[in-house]
Amino acid sequence: MGSQIWTQGFCFRLCFFCLCFSFGSVRSQTKVAVGDAEPEGTVFIDGKAAVGEIDDDFICATLDWWPPEKCDYGKCSWDHASLLNLNLNDDLFLNAVKAFSPLKIRLGGTLQDKVIYRTEDNKEPCIPFVKNSSELFGFSQGCLPMNRWDELNAFFKKSGAKIIFGLNALNGRTINPDSSAVGPWNYTNAESLIRYTVNKNYPIHGWELGNELSGNGVGVRVTADQYASDTIALNNIVQSVYKYINPKPLVIGPGGFFDAGWFKEYIDKSAKSLDVATHHIYNLGPGAIPVVKFGVDEHLVEKILNPDYLDGEASTFSNLHGVVKSSTSSVIAWVGEAGGAYNSGHNLVSNAFVYSFWYLDQLGMASAYDTKTYCRQSLIGGNYGLLNTTTFVPNPDYYSALLWHRLMGRNALSTSFAGTKKIRSYTHCAKQSKGITMLLINLDNTTTVQAKVAFNSSWTLQHKRKHHRKTIIRLPRGSITGIVREEYHLTAKDGNLHSQTMLLNGNILSVDSSGNIPHLQPVHVNSTGPVIVAPFSVVFVHMPDVVLPACR
Repeated sequence: MGSQIWTQGFCFRLCFFCLCFSFGSVRSQTKVAVGDAEPEGTVFIDGKAAVGEIDDDFICATLDWWPPEKCDYGKCSWDHASLLNLNLNDDLFLNAVKAFSPLKIRLGGTLQDKVIYRTEDNKEPCIPFVKNSSELFGFSQGCLPMNRWDELNAFFKKSGAKIIFGLNALNGRTINPDSSAVGPWNYTNAESLIRYTVNKNYPIHGWELGNELSGNGVGVRVTADQYASDTIALNNIVQSVYKYINPKPLVIGPGGFFDAGWFKEYIDKSAKSLDVATHHIYNLGPGAIPVVKFGVDEHLVEKILNPDYLDGEASTFSNLHGVVKSSTSSVIAWVGEAGGAYNSGHNLVSNAFVYSFWYLDQLGMASAYDTKTYCRQSLIGGNYGLLNTTTFVPNPDYYSALLWHRLMGRNALSTSFAGTKKIRSYTHCAKQSKGITMLLINLDNTTTVQAKVAFNSSWTLQHKRKHHRKTIIRLPRGSITGIVREEYHLTAKDGNLHSQTMLLNGNILSVDSSGNIPHLQPVHVNSTGPVIVAPFSVVFVHMPDVVLPACR
């Protein structure tokens, strides 16, 4: 157990305090040849205070409206994964959602701004989406019948999901030839859906206005001033319809790509009507480009494995964080949709092991900039689903998301790695347990790294407060035998980055014949040596005996 250290009236700088760990049986999985030198590195963790705080249900995934006719680069990857045709009676699908307890699910996407809701107040024919290249977004107007809304909510209740619904924000507007949408939002149909939802006692975590209409928009755009007015209208509806219901759903917007000037004006003018500012991330570019080798976009993989490229998205998180902090409102930031590679992703990349490098790095980076929720595009559908589009079998990123959800607590700690740029490192206070959880990602294909851990923070171990209460800091004593940590090593089957089979501590992760999600069991390692990070691997390390000020 940890020892108690008491001092009075001075600050103690804890520099390069190394936790000594051993790797035990897991070391054999690194497959390092006898005699090979393993480079050393050090993870520096500032344990004084959190740099960001996430929601307990930080992990979020999306369900989209795309019909089977949605195709990209000649490939039609959506099948029956739409909100309108998804099989809600599949046991594996239910178990996959229930495993998170809860999973936030954002319902939306490009076609949400062309959906009408077939409530009693709307007598228009309920016609499904029809592919039409001359129409905005390539499809005609679609419709959500209320019996399907009932079916979806029955599934959400059964699975324990928390729902964010993306409303049609183009209703009532005129779209000019320059792609600008003018005029106020006609919220009549949206209000009718909200009232129907409340009358049915369907819980909604948040109502989000529009999809990718901010800044220059995608296909069409709305000014920040008009969008703010429309958000105020949405908030008025929520306050009215949920007058006697608490807590009320969040009011969310704009669900678009970050544009600093647009977002600042929108957030400032929305006043206190906006709870969450959402932005989208597709920083890897298109899901396919002309240079393709063996059916795989090698340039997409190169971006994922390039730490400098991954670092490029930090400016978006930092700038949005600044905009939010400078606002007079209490608005918070979410990633409302992130698929990495747009146009449905790329088969055997965005649904394969290699994508966990990008995805987990994004989760870690977002957390460090105080992003409260991160919604992955998609839960199912396209080539970037957490689940296989036709079988519902989890893709590798599903297990990465589930481990994050179970291990990474709310407080994100400042973390850096010295030794190689190919190691990405993030640390959080542990979730629902003592200690901290560290995430290490090795982007190198040949190098095994021995990672030591040090705390390069200073703080007052004991100082006087009101009533002269003392602050106690507990630190691990690495020399004590019997202290163990838990490690979760993720690798690809046969070392193939394009594999859709993930190994946990050398064992294949797979569902059983009843559709049950496998248990994610760690290896327990005596804490007398460094963490061994194999080439092209991900490691979660839970250290229950490390008690830091930020995690008390």
